[in-house]
Amino acid sequence: MARILAVDDSNLDLTMIRNFLNGHTIMTSVNGEEALANIAVEPEYDLILLDLMMPVMNGFEFLDHLREMGITTPVIILTNSEDVESEILGLEKGAVDYVRKPLNFFSLQKRIELQLRLLEAKREIIEYSRHLEQLVYKRTVKIRRAHDITVSALVRLLETRSIESKDHSLRTRRMMYLLGEKVSSDGDERYRLTEHQLKEMAVTAPLHDIGKVGVPDSILLKPGKLDDQELLIMRTHVEKGVESLEYGQKADEEPISFIETAKTIIATHHEWYDGTGYPAGLAGQQIPLAGRLMAVIDVYDALTHERVYKEAMPHEEALNVMRQESERHFDPFVFSSFIEIADTLRGEI
Repeated sequence: MARILAVDDSNLDLTMIRNFLNGHTIMTSVNGEEALANIAVEPEYDLILLDLMMPVMNGFEFLDHLREMGITTPVIILTNSEDVESEILGLEKGAVDYVRKPLNFFSLQKRIELQLRLLEAKREIIEYSRHLEQLVYKRTVKIRRAHDITVSALVRLLETRSIESKDHSLRTRRMMYLLGEKVSSDGDERYRLTEHQLKEMAVTAPLHDIGKVGVPDSILLKPGKLDDQELLIMRTHVEKGVESLEYGQKADEEPISFIETAKTIIATHHEWYDGTGYPAGLAGQQIPLAGRLMAVIDVYDALTHERVYKEAMPHEEALNVMRQESERHFDPFVFSSFIEIADTLRGEI
């Protein structure tokens, strides 16, 4: 049972939410100001359901205040608005999902369940990782297996929404290890990786797109090309992925290596070597090595496997496509190393 705060100026909607979600503890507020007062008294909520258009303080203002207060409770927006710009703004301000009214309560329940599973998985991975980092001398096969289980719990959320397959997780993990090992053995000091770093990057590589659980199905599973506005929403998955692993962490706590590696991969795998990528427009060696490795792996895997919007591409054809944009997109040394082992990767993945 979860504690949920429903913020809506419609008494009818609040009543329906309370009745339909009666398996959870539901607290209600009729506007953003009242909700903030509620949170000041009792901040421990698992989820917030938020209307946008309310008197006194609307949903956008409420989200701004939440961010200023450092509160990271997941927020699902409920609104009558059909305005895509409002949807983008809500997501940019920190909401994790967007449900239009009139509410389909069965769909809403599924979205709530998904967010609660993600919340639980985030709590578990942080707790496990903090505990494991304290037990350095016990970093054995069992500890690595515990990491694998927590990562698998998060990756399973992607599989639940048919975003990726289990094979994708296994492929990216294996490719990250082999490519990282190759650049580390052949490159200069800038490319050196310890065995611990290699294994940590490999285990966390499957989390690179975990933020996609916060992207609406209409965009995520669209069979055709995304328009400009949809592309903006899709790109929020990077920020949401990073935020999902920051939940529950305090600023004064010592960083957890396992979490920091995952966040680095998530945050930088869409950066381009020439600086034209996103979200930060990093260029060259400004991009962490983990992100430069993941960029190559992610593109290759996307090209050579079927997606909702495209068919799978043959191995050689995929390599030719990557060569055409390699000077702009990829670290030259990482890409040349990838080409050297590409046939080996194809045989082992």
